[in-house]
Amino acid sequence: MLDYDKVRKKYDILVRELIEKQITITTMESCTSGQIASLLTDTEGASAIMKGAFVTYSNEAKIRQGVPAEVIERYGVYSKETASEMARVCRDFYGTDIGIGVTGSFGNTDPNNPDSVPGKVYFAIATGEQTEGYDCKVPPQPTRLAYKLYMADIIADELIRKIKK
Repeated sequence: MLDYDKVRKKYDILVRELIEKQITITTMESCTSGQIASLLTDTEGASAIMKGAFVTYSNEAKIRQGVPAEVIERYGVYSKETASEMARVCRDFYGTDIGIGVTGSFGNTDPNNPDSVPGKVYFAIATGEQTEGYDCKVPPQPTRLAYKLYMADIIADELIRKIKK
């Protein structure tokens, strides 16, 4: 299991760098339920870079926030394409430099979505005109929080890599 304090420290470093570089960020999260936004705002001064966030747990919520229904219908809610749209939509909505989209299924099958594969999570990072999608196989975790922290840790690593370029 991941060490919560280690993940929080990683986000503290990330947020301080975002503040220093004046890079703004937002999230649209499904399976992580706002955990990434929460970690981003744990550092004092985060309001300088965090403009807002969406928790879009259902398909309907994603669509209401601007994710095209056609993308979900064509590729499935659990896909790089949907995660990419989530990242773009939240970035554009808040006018930030970076948008993060996360969708997937952790330890169980989603009865509302036939494309659900337990442990398969997709995320995307939208920066400027570029959006990069990722897929991740999450090993079984003991709790829902552990699943969320696992993904938050992976996403932090990608964000750190991107902002250091």
